[in-house]
Amino acid sequence: MSTEVALAAAYAGLLVTGAFVLEWLSAHTHRRSLRYRTAGFTYHEAQDHWECPEGQHLWPHELDHERRLVRYRAKAHICNGCPRKAACTDSDRGREIVRPLDPWPYSEAGRFHRTISLLMVALAALILVVEGFRHHQPPEVGLLLGLMAASAVAARWLLRDLRAHPANFPTTPAADGLVATGANGRRPRSRWSSENRSEA
Repeated sequence: MSTEVALAAAYAGLLVTGAFVLEWLSAHTHRRSLRYRTAGFTYHEAQDHWECPEGQHLWPHELDHERRLVRYRAKAHICNGCPRKAACTDSDRGREIVRPLDPWPYSEAGRFHRTISLLMVALAALILVVEGFRHHQPPEVGLLLGLMAASAVAARWLLRDLRAHPANFPTTPAADGLVATGANGRRPRSRWSSENRSEA
């Protein structure tokens, strides 16, 4: 077996492995970022609100269609009188938590990393095809065909998963009843904050 085929096979294998490592790292980083931003807070899905360590609630305040986010905010007068305010927030308008509407990998970041992974697998397949045309010894052909099959399986899985997670899908129940920021920059209140709660 020639050194060229061995190096090409090793590089193609590294690319396919790297594609799946990138997938795992992207999802892990996304989950870790969410945990960091909401550390100490508990999300109650049934009522769609967050609860802070002091037992106060942060309710849906704004839906940002452009960034695909829902912002939750606590009552300002409660946060401003809280003994833990200095360690929690420097805002006088109340602590805010931002939650993405699109779970991984529905988000644009998830789809971007998935596309990069697909390109890495496609590059690996291209290298293997070129080497297959250049070298015809049975051991070399067997190695290249085996790696091509592995690349095809990886590409098929990544592509199928990408198609199954279109951008900005699904729309979560948290979006119901919230109004996006207007063109004038004003933030109309949601039905939760305007009808059920008073703002300090």
